[in-house]
Amino acid sequence: MTTRLEELALRVLLPSFRGPSLPGGWADLLGEGLGGVCLFGSNLTGRVEDVAGLVAAVRGARADALVGIDEEGGDVTRLHVADGSPVLGAAALGAVDDLSLTEAAGGVVGAELAAVGIDLDLGPVADVNSNAANPVIGTRSFGSSAGVVGRHVAAWLTGLQAQGVAACVKHFPGHGDTAQDSHLALPVVEAERSVLDGRELLPFLAAVEAGAAAVMTSHIVVPAIDPTLPATFSRPVLSVLRDDLGFSGAIVSDALDMAGASAERGIPEAAVLALAAGCDLLCIGPDKDASLVREVQAAVVAAVREGRLPEARLVEAAARVGAVRRFRGSALERLAPQPPDASIFTDAARQAFLVEGELGDLRGARVVSIGTPANIAVGEGPWGLEPDLLLAPGEPLPEGPLVVQVRDAHRYPDVTDTLAGLRAPSVVVEWGWPGPRTGWRESGVARICTRGFSRPAAAAVVRLLGEAGWTR
Repeated sequence: MTTRLEELALRVLLPSFRGPSLPGGWADLLGEGLGGVCLFGSNLTGRVEDVAGLVAAVRGARADALVGIDEEGGDVTRLHVADGSPVLGAAALGAVDDLSLTEAAGGVVGAELAAVGIDLDLGPVADVNSNAANPVIGTRSFGSSAGVVGRHVAAWLTGLQAQGVAACVKHFPGHGDTAQDSHLALPVVEAERSVLDGRELLPFLAAVEAGAAAVMTSHIVVPAIDPTLPATFSRPVLSVLRDDLGFSGAIVSDALDMAGASAERGIPEAAVLALAAGCDLLCIGPDKDASLVREVQAAVVAAVREGRLPEARLVEAAARVGAVRRFRGSALERLAPQPPDASIFTDAARQAFLVEGELGDLRGARVVSIGTPANIAVGEGPWGLEPDLLLAPGEPLPEGPLVVQVRDAHRYPDVTDTLAGLRAPSVVVEWGWPGPRTGWRESGVARICTRGFSRPAAAAVVRLLGEAGWTR
């Protein structure tokens, strides 16, 4: 029989299993009190009805279990991994700078998630992408200005939560000024506290004031606040969120299987440290076995019994998780809104584009994609137009007019070297962050910066290329 302490230890966990159906052992975990599950790529087939069926299976094991997902729109989509998101991503929305459009984007995402029973969205991103070399934020950010990011974070989460889906704003205290990916390393943000206050923290304050249900931590070190521990394990950093910004909702950890969290200490110990620092709900990461969840549960129980983790802290965390569970019902009772029409994004997509130079005659141009590694947070999925030819970085381009598609070209010297040999009337379509044109600025080749991939952005690119004579 599960003890009260063992049940509490499960209530604060949000792990994920492998595959598109609920595996054996997970129904038992849910029945004993598991806080919920987070859906990742391996859990999704690209069919919305399969998502709804999986969520129903989770809720069949525990009616009040949370089901979370990363659905940011634009580049980061789980529901539309097969064909791309129907809404513009954050960078494009920030460039258009129409708050009603951004709120509508959050509303479309919220309506889709609510329709399949998902009640916690791990978004929007409140990071200010102040470092163009950032390998993990990029187009997931609303921009490089704290004011723009703050306004649009508030608008997007308002639209999402109006549909009864809780927003989890991320990655506190700000992952934008890094050149490393915390999935793979432990980044350090060296900014002074005054810079953090005026840049990193402003969008999170806007999110708190807009009523965000949850905030996610980042596995980064911020020496101006805590020179030693990553934010997820740092009471001083999380106290900034609680005390300085006045946040009273649930603090959610980023996935504890990431190198920035557990490479040196293991996931069970990372879970204990995160709870002790002030996290309430612990993401464990994708494709985990039930046995790991049991290990984390045992580590939390042992930490309480050994006096390393106050039981009152665990009780407090479980209560905050419960408040997120109750968010959907209270929101629907209060608002019962109608979702916006996703078609509004097609016309807006073109406004987000940065077009450098004049497009030449593209009649007969072939589409070439230069493949680069996918951002881990984005994952593998469609991007850009269907290519006639796929090249690896460094491979020579064919002759003739070309539409060359890249993602974050400025971060890959072998890609920029390849682009240096391109000549007009060819055009480069940059589907990532619009970084500097190092090494090929003087080529005379036009560049279209879309600020991220989505179905509306793809349609707008087709329209723009068509004006230059390109057809398929």
